[in-house]
Amino acid sequence: MLTTSSARRRLLGATTALASAAVAVFILPASCLAQAATALPTVPVDTAADVACPLDSTMVGKSQIDAKSILGASDTATLLSGVPGVALSSGGGISSLPIVHGMADDRNKTLVDGVPVTSACPNHMNPALSYIAPTNTGHVAVIAGITPVSSGGDSIGSTITVDPPSPMFAKAGETYAAHGSATTAFRSIDRQITTGGDITAATQDVSLGYSGSWTRARDSHDGDGDRILASSFESQSHNATLAARGGDSEVVVRGGHQITPYEGFPNQRMDLTGNTSNYLNLGYDGDFNWGKLDAKVYWQNAKHEMNFLGERNSMMPMPMNTDGTDAGYSLKAELPVTKDDTLRLGNEYHSYRLSDWWPPVKGVYPSMGNNTFQNINEGSRDVLGTFAELEKKWTPAWTSVVGVRNDIVWMNTGDVAGYSSCNSGSVSMMNPMMSTCSQAPGGLNYARDSAAFNAQNHQKTDTNFDVTATTQYEASTINTDEAGFARKTRSPNLYERYAWSTGTMASSMINWTGNGADYVGNINLRPETANTASVSTGWHDAARQDWDVKLTPYYTYVQNYIGVDKLILGVTPGVNQLQFANHDAQLFGFDLSGSKSLVKGAAYGDLDVSGIAGFVKGMQVNNGNSLYHMQPINADISLNHHLGNWASTAEVRMVDNKSVTNPLQNEQITPGFAVLNWRTSYQLENITFAFGIDNLLNKQYYDPNGGADVAAWRAAGTAYDNTHTMDALPASGRSFNAGVTVKF
Repeated sequence: MLTTSSARRRLLGATTALASAAVAVFILPASCLAQAATALPTVPVDTAADVACPLDSTMVGKSQIDAKSILGASDTATLLSGVPGVALSSGGGISSLPIVHGMADDRNKTLVDGVPVTSACPNHMNPALSYIAPTNTGHVAVIAGITPVSSGGDSIGSTITVDPPSPMFAKAGETYAAHGSATTAFRSIDRQITTGGDITAATQDVSLGYSGSWTRARDSHDGDGDRILASSFESQSHNATLAARGGDSEVVVRGGHQITPYEGFPNQRMDLTGNTSNYLNLGYDGDFNWGKLDAKVYWQNAKHEMNFLGERNSMMPMPMNTDGTDAGYSLKAELPVTKDDTLRLGNEYHSYRLSDWWPPVKGVYPSMGNNTFQNINEGSRDVLGTFAELEKKWTPAWTSVVGVRNDIVWMNTGDVAGYSSCNSGSVSMMNPMMSTCSQAPGGLNYARDSAAFNAQNHQKTDTNFDVTATTQYEASTINTDEAGFARKTRSPNLYERYAWSTGTMASSMINWTGNGADYVGNINLRPETANTASVSTGWHDAARQDWDVKLTPYYTYVQNYIGVDKLILGVTPGVNQLQFANHDAQLFGFDLSGSKSLVKGAAYGDLDVSGIAGFVKGMQVNNGNSLYHMQPINADISLNHHLGNWASTAEVRMVDNKSVTNPLQNEQITPGFAVLNWRTSYQLENITFAFGIDNLLNKQYYDPNGGADVAAWRAAGTAYDNTHTMDALPASGRSFNAGVTVKF
């Protein structure tokens, strides 16, 4: 637990991080992702109109966000469904993890209101997107492939940015304006109730707004009608915005509070039993004669607790606590050097502090007592990034973007200790109530592992360099092509480097992959370096109103990919104890998307069809084994109808069977499936009514990224024997959804 002196040190570290902003050169870009603050179309479209943006970038329209929010979407990550190259790794009801081109979790740069929020949990139960509710989401953008250096570093995959709605001001001629909305929704599959709303009072120069949401759901059910254990959740958030503008400048201050009292995780050994977060962000945007300036200073703290929900078949409680703080700045400048050349320069600093400790359990010495287990003791991870990026328009048809970036990553942590000073003995999770510390075979190793870890130098410094280069050619009014290369780096997170215990129970708590396996850190991990080559070709009608199609194949070779090595075979069949380890890897695949207007201007409305398809394959170079979380060939096809204020969509999601898996990480084999969804809405003046059916045919299916059904395995009483395997986690069955939004 935190002592008074340690709390002072953490506060001093955060204060120092923020103070550094006052003496730094404040510059960063306003390219692709900054456009997410503009008005957006109703469906995902490529952003090829802005040459600074790669062809494989996608923005999600506000109307599409609202369509999902009004029908009770609770997980903001699901707003990325339908974006080419994106899959989701199932988690709790608000905590799915995006997978983009086979890159999951920390390999993607995820920004919420421009802030890189870190998951303060050994199971990553509180990822960045869990801190913004769908009802408070205004803009979503994804760069899936060659990410410009101006869009973030310390990542080797995509860049995902999710922002709240832009502040609203009174229009010209108005002295005062007030706006607001209220939404409520119900979903039958888990009896989920969602409410949310916002209100803004503004003049032409000052805007004050509030948005809030609350959602609660019971356990969901699969297509066979069986309960998906440990899938209930509840969460609420409160957010305030104060904005002021004058001339060509705008200042926005956002602050908020979120509490999640519980959230079940059926594919994890633990559940979230408390998560409280507070944040404060200050942003500035200004246009000057010499260019544009964008500045942000931020702070966010999360206090997180894990334990078992009541439906778990657990012999005893096991409290686990984390306290994490993000703080830093990001400043950007865009300089029009000539009419054909734009220079972007940037500097940013991100400080992260984490303490992860597990209080003792009374009467369970020595396996879980009588001392506090120090998992991460005042860990720190600081990143200082600087970049330069040049966009040059060679001719009206040819444009190139070249950038270089340096990220220096400093990591450190304090000494650790186990629940007791025992080594492997008669105590194991098969017999945790023993009270001796003999040397019979067992699985503790607290004294040995902590001594070995404490004897090492924990401080690590990585000096990483990124290089990206793209060239775009607008061959004609109906064709645009792009080719690019990126060298990107990512340093390990705190758990990958510093999770120290090889004890069976302790290592089973380190897992954000949803597979029930046990993970041990590796202090000697090297940063990942990904070398990606990608080409894109986009075709469309000259007016961009009738049809379009886009194809993006890609190849990535990752040096020092952070995979795993097996330490020991676990008690449960298929479940191993694994240690993070560097291995070269390669990934390749393609994204295909397109749309076609079928009927326009008819008496019965407009009709169009859109769809995406994709595939990714990844393997470890030294042995050819499949990487974890590779998405088999898949496709989504939507038929969309619009008639006045009435809009409807019927969509089918198709995924091939997953027979090539990573057995080392207990990845499940899943059959192929096709799922049909339908939704419709009608706007009556200021009121919008919506109705929909998910999984219309009540298909029993298993998402290939759903992981293992750990909760059902534990509830069956098999948690500590070797007679049962873990099965794949089933997806939800048919759900009738309804919602209404009132705007005023």
